[in-house]
Amino acid sequence: QVQLVESGGGLVQAGGSLRLSCAASGRTFSRATMGWFRQAPGKEREFVAAISGSGSGGITSYADSVKGRFTISRDNTKNTVYLQMNSLEPEDAAVYYCAVSYSGGGVRLHDYNYWGQGTQVTISS
Repeated sequence: QVQLVESGGGLVQAGGSLRLSCAASGRTFSRATMGWFRQAPGKEREFVAAISGSGSGGITSYADSVKGRFTISRDNTKNTVYLQMNSLEPEDAAVYYCAVSYSGGGVRLHDYNYWGQGTQVTISS
């Protein structure tokens, strides 16, 4: 049983920072692509960032809206993926979801096999 548990969400002022964590269990994750998505009220879930597995060099990719502000990283010894979010904007407010892909990842929801329950990020202006 694969389980992904996100943490680190909360309330932050615009311009501030948060670091999200996603702890994975139940299967080997070191070679899987890990991704972060987000969903704001009334909007579709959208891709935020992804990082490939150790066999692919840990290549990162980002949505244009977060490039230069967000950084995805992973610690395979802890089966954990992180999302460092800096210079947060009101538009970044959403529920953030962690996901794992055993098929190379991508930017689409169906590229990912398992999902966490999400963590809320609220931005005050």
